[in-house]
Parts: sequence; C-alpha cells; structure tokens
Amino acid sequence: MSLPIELDTSVAPEVRTTAGVVRGRWRPTSGAASAAFLGIPFAEAPVGALRFAAPIPHAPWEGVRDALEFGATPQRETLSEITLIPEPSIPGASTLNVNVFTPTPGGDAALPVLVYIHGGGFTAGSPASPWYDGASFNRDGVVTVSISYRLGFDGFGLIDGAPDNRGVLDWLLALEWVQQNIGAFGGDASRVTIVGQSAGGGAVLTLLGMKSAQHLFHGVYCISGAVGDVSRERATTLSLRLAELAGVEPTRAGFATLSEERILELQQKAQEPADGPLSPMDGIKAIATEGIALAPMVDGVVITQPTMDSIRQGVGADKPLVLGATDDEFSMALDEAKGKLRFVPKGLLLGKAGLSKPVRKAYLAANPDVAKRGTAATFGRYLTDILFRSFILRLVAAREAGAAQAELGRTWVYRFSWESPTYHYAMHCIDVPFFFDCLGSEKIAAIAGDNPPQILADEVHAEAVAFVTTGDPGWPAYSGPTGFTRVFDVPSSVIPDGYANVRPLLG
Repeated sequence: MSLPIELDTSVAPEVRTTAGVVRGRWRPTSGAASAAFLGIPFAEAPVGALRFAAPIPHAPWEGVRDALEFGATPQRETLSEITLIPEPSIPGASTLNVNVFTPTPGGDAALPVLVYIHGGGFTAGSPASPWYDGASFNRDGVVTVSISYRLGFDGFGLIDGAPDNRGVLDWLLALEWVQQNIGAFGGDASRVTIVGQSAGGGAVLTLLGMKSAQHLFHGVYCISGAVGDVSRERATTLSLRLAELAGVEPTRAGFATLSEERILELQQKAQEPADGPLSPMDGIKAIATEGIALAPMVDGVVITQPTMDSIRQGVGADKPLVLGATDDEFSMALDEAKGKLRFVPKGLLLGKAGLSKPVRKAYLAANPDVAKRGTAATFGRYLTDILFRSFILRLVAAREAGAAQAELGRTWVYRFSWESPTYHYAMHCIDVPFFFDCLGSEKIAAIAGDNPPQILADEVHAEAVAFVTTGDPGWPAYSGPTGFTRVFDVPSSVIPDGYANVRPLLG
C-alpha cells in the first residue's frame, strides 16, 4: 500500500498526545517511511504507593518529551533469557509505556492500527524486542503499537487490599491511551486490531471475552494463545504460600515490604506444593488441567466469568477473529529425554498423562506421522495439542454457540507448519518473525536457520495486513464442525479440518 502523503523526514517528528508533546525519530526503511516513538508512558510508574495499585494515567508534562529509546520494562534481568524471542530487560521505574511505529506521524491518514501484546507466560517478555518493530506494517499502511504490562505476582498475584488483575488493568488503560491518542499518530481509533502471541494471545482472548473491553478494539488476531482464567481459590493458595515463604502477612502492606527482586525470587517456588516440586509427569498433568497459576484471574469484577463461557454467551461475537498455533509448540521440551523415552511405549506414557485407553488409542491412530518419530515426539505433540491446538477447536465451537446471541464476526483458523531447521519442529515462537516480516532482524538464525523462506514471511505478513486492514485475511472462514484451515508452510495451502488429528482429545 502506498501512502500519498508528503513527509519531511529530515526533521524529527513530533506528536501532541493528551499528556504532552513527544519527539520520535525517523528510521531508514526499504519502502514507506517509518517513525518510531518509544517508551511513551501511558501510566504513572507503579512504584511506592502505586506499586500494587490500579494504573493511573500519566500526568501531563511541559515542553517536548523525547521518545527515542525504549522505556523501562516490567521484565527484569533475572528473567531476560526465558523466552525464545530476544526481549531485552531495561531497568527503571516507569515500566508502563507504549511504543508507536507510524508512517504518518501528526497526519490525518486514519490508517488501521495493530496493537501488540507480548508473551512470556505472564511472568516474562518485553515490548522492546526488535522483532516487534512495526516497520514492515508501516510499509503496508498499518500503524503499530506495542504495550507493556506488569508481570508475575506484581501484575497477577492476589493481594488482600489491592485491586485484582492489575496486569489486565494495564492492558485496558494502554488500549484507552490508544483510543485517545492514535489519531495524532495517523491511526484510526475505530479500526484497532489487538494481536498477541503465547501469553499475549491469551491476553487478547481474555479481552475478547470481557464486555467492558469491547469498545477498545475491532478485531483480534491470536497467535499460539491460551487463556489463564485462574480461579480465586488457586490464586489465594499461591498468595498465602508466597507470604509464608517470605515471612510476611498476605496483605498489601505485607507484600509491600518485599523488594521486587525478592518476589521474583519466590514466585516460582510459591507455585510448587509445600512438600516439594512435582514430578515432571505430575507437573505436565497440572499444567494440562489447571494451566499456569500467575495469569488473569476470574475475579468477578474485571473478569466476570471464564473466557470460554463469555464467548459461548456471545461476548465479542461481532469481532472478526484469527487464531492458530504452530504444529509442535513445546515438542522440543522432550528432546533431552529422547534417549530415556526411546523404549517407553507411547500408549503407556499417554496413559500416565491421564488419557484413557480408548482416547489414547484414537489419538495415536489420528497421528501416525508423529508416532513414527518416536515416543518423545509423540508426547511433545500431545503437550502442544492439549495446551494449544485442542483449545482452538473448543474456542471455535464456543464462537459458533455465541452466534445466536449477537451478530457473528467470522473466525479464521490457521496452522504454522514450517519446521525450524535448527530445532526440527514448527515450534513455539517461530512464527513471530514471519508475522512481523522481520527475517533480517537479530537472533533469527537461532530459531529459523540462516535462510528462512522470505516467501513464507510474505504470505503470513500480507494476510495479517489484510486482516488488520479489512477484517478478512483472505482464506475461507472456519464454519461448521470441520471448517477450512490455512496451513502456513512452503508451499502453503488451505485444507478442510486442519485440526482433525486433535479431535480425539475433545472428549
């Protein structure tokens, strides 16, 4: 898409937001110009009296504020290597900020807007990744925003005397900031698509199921997402355990005596049973049945009910939705156990994971190609299927059930099947640089090899642009019990019932 707007890129771009003027910078790009405005605070720093508070809009400032470098991140150095994506930790107190990438700063182009929420299991991740740069979307006429939010216990822990779901409140305030300010950056507040990967994918689905959030976006693109929906009981158990480990009262005042570093040190241990860590198999069972513990909680106020229930009742049914997963999100987690599992029968291991004999027999019959690769590959695919791929089919069914409650926004389903030449799986995170069309960015070779296929990035990115721009990615929408699925590979294709091999797990 070409932009018929004359811009003077020799002058640093300035934009007036509701809080004051920010100065960004132009970047050299191949194609349309792209300006970056980095680290714009949408809320006051969550420190001191505001540490466990709901986010408060940032106070106005005088003069021009430089937005030339990424702002501080909620992720701290101790967590900086958790994700497969390069997501740097940046020190500082003012961690609630947005990054805006636009081809038309200060203009009235009214371009579609993509708002990206990063992943990291709700305990890690950073909006400062070079992979999340919006230059390629800018080239194609899309204003791009990435947002930060509080992580771990500070963002999602249950604290007596503090508001629940503080990380979710951060998403909401950031999206409100977009509604109020994106027009000044050349974006159209009436055409906002929220996009997220992994925990960020769970975030956008959580927002899709919240009645209170519906005015903040107009489309949803979910990459390898699964919702948290933690119960209050489980959140209470974790909070009490962390307080016990720290030797403080389980209250806002008690937790406020702990440094951020101390809470980061204890929050993982607090998720383990008091009698010691779970065995690997019991840990897998727990994640498969309960999900992760530090994640959005069904609190009855911010999140009024489980997301799947909301969607089944028609919440968000008018919003177009794209969702999908890679074929082997977490299969590589079993690689180190290949030798030990080599002689373990596949059915036996699936049985220990909780599958009944009829279900595991049907599952193995539906996945003969994976079964040929051995027990580790089979169990890795099961992990992917139970955590991500079966969830997709359940969500699609819930969306169709919600059609009777509201005008139905169509749903599109995809699979990312291209295998990493370094890990030999279509693994978790591998699709992100293809989505952002940034195969020349840093640390790509580590996950996608030295020569990742640009033709695949062209397809994935172009169809994302089409969805953000028109509400339709260009392949047939999913309809009925065995709808069409876009398979991203070399070559890509469209097939019916692309998740058929997951159906035995649906019960």
